[in-house]
Amino acid sequence: GAAVAIDVKTGDIIAMVSLPTFDNNLFSPLTDSAARQRILQDPGSPLINRAIAGQYPSGSTIKPFVATAALATGVINANTKIDTSAGQIEIGQAIFHDWKVHGVSDVRQAIAESNNIFFFSVGGGYKQVAGLGAERLSQWLIKFGFGAKTGIDLPGEKTGLVPTPDWKKKTKHESWFTGDTYNLSIGQGDLLVTPLQLARATATIANNGRLLVPPLVKSDLSL
Repeated sequence: GAAVAIDVKTGDIIAMVSLPTFDNNLFSPLTDSAARQRILQDPGSPLINRAIAGQYPSGSTIKPFVATAALATGVINANTKIDTSAGQIEIGQAIFHDWKVHGVSDVRQAIAESNNIFFFSVGGGYKQVAGLGAERLSQWLIKFGFGAKTGIDLPGEKTGLVPTPDWKKKTKHESWFTGDTYNLSIGQGDLLVTPLQLARATATIANNGRLLVPPLVKSDLSL
């Protein structure tokens, strides 16, 4: 597991945790080499800082950013209501389910209740809602810092992945389908984020749009 807390005004890292952890002192030359070897062979990989190098599907935590993109581009407005009472969307033989039936929902309710059908619609389009489409959706996720390093002053940071139609064609040799856009709209499919990326993006909403570089060290006390 991992946890990150960020000062939304400055981007400063307030707290960062990665579990399982290990005792740094065990890597002193004077310590037991067998103990070091146990850490290196631990299947829990305690040497990986999961806060910056763990890459995971975001799940529904991505939805506020999809909502922001849809509002900013005019795909929806604050008063747009979508009837999601069917509880699922059918495209050909594919069925995309929600976790419950939400009824008619606006964006506030959709975020509060984690309404999959609403976000399928604003991401990939459905009935009267044109949707962002794959390209605009991925571009907006990149604006929030996903798919790139944050610039934190630590080694080993990973970029995560924001999938696009071009990426899928080059990597999987497959076409992109509306279902891929639906999955991306709810943080599933091939999307990968780090806990730090997600915390920074959330801070960006809280501070009215400033994507900050998150420093871990405020000053070098050796100077």
